[in-house]
Amino acid sequence: MIEKFVRNDRQKELLDLASKHRAELKESAEQIDKEARIPDAIIASMKDSGFTSLPIPEEFGGKELSLYELVLIQEELGKGEGAGALSIGWHFGILKDLQDRRPWNDHKYAELCMDVLKGALVNRAQTEEETGDPTRGGLPATIATEVEGGYQLTGRKTFTTLSPHLDSVIVKSTLNGVPADFLVSMNQKGVSLEQTWEVLGMRGTRSDDLVLTDVFVPSEALLEIYDKERKTASLPPAWLLHIPAVYLGIAESAREEAVKFVTSYQPNSLDIPLKDVPHIQDKFGRISLALLSARHFLYSVAEQWDQYPEERMNMQGQLFAAKSQAVKAAMEAVDLSMRIVGGRSLMKKNQLERLYRDVRAGLHNPPSDELTLQVLAMKQF
Repeated sequence: MIEKFVRNDRQKELLDLASKHRAELKESAEQIDKEARIPDAIIASMKDSGFTSLPIPEEFGGKELSLYELVLIQEELGKGEGAGALSIGWHFGILKDLQDRRPWNDHKYAELCMDVLKGALVNRAQTEEETGDPTRGGLPATIATEVEGGYQLTGRKTFTTLSPHLDSVIVKSTLNGVPADFLVSMNQKGVSLEQTWEVLGMRGTRSDDLVLTDVFVPSEALLEIYDKERKTASLPPAWLLHIPAVYLGIAESAREEAVKFVTSYQPNSLDIPLKDVPHIQDKFGRISLALLSARHFLYSVAEQWDQYPEERMNMQGQLFAAKSQAVKAAMEAVDLSMRIVGGRSLMKKNQLERLYRDVRAGLHNPPSDELTLQVLAMKQF
């Protein structure tokens, strides 16, 4: 279905590249889920092909992905294996956000871009036990203290996705009573990972705890201060659409498993193929309706973001709603696929068992449904 959303040769090339890495993820899906880690070989392949540097602006030698293109390749990756797709998506999303906003000084941004072109991976470290969901606006418990020549950071971050493969992290800390971002190298003294990631779904994201113990960073590592001016002028987080795209990919993979089942299995109690049974066709129809509606919504919002930059400041509600609808549709599609396959879908050897666990994680990725409904409600007053 995703091929119908390819509009030009460039998008076809990007999708072909994503398909290559989708196949690698799919081949290792069972291993990724079991070991809760993306194999080094897959990450190396993505770097070697230039895949991990796609969002870098053309001025630095990247492809400067549009939001529409980001959604396209993320859905394709999600069809292969959700955790790997979501992990790389965070790296992509951070770079897309920086590409759109350009909040850093030119030198520091150019430096990061060149590092990514050489294969570096980056993510944000924002979530904490004390504050919960960072979109709720809690003040970070991680503290940045001014010292001679720079700053000293101390704290603990949870949900540090892609942690074993990261080269640097953008750490949100409290500096003089306001949040601030610092760029921290993973190999700096005082930086460590605590392996806390033992979860039901999306296991391969390896979102362990990042521990910062008196970590010194130079003055230029201070990237952005979240003051009132930044809050009122900041664009909505369109880059978060990489998340729902992955879940649509997971749902599409579940649909394909159900199709494979009904075309290869026929119980002796039936005198017609399983695919021709009315209640089976009804379920496939409901899957198609859910995915088609969510996909058109998601891609339409992404396209609007790309084509009408003057409207971006007013698009938060649409962006959040697109995520909510996509995840809802994806869960419905996976549930219906499992109903089609029946009890076999609960077995560990069946891919649907993993897809079911992974798709449920979408409820807990930002933005939450509660925040989405609040944003949409406020638009009416």
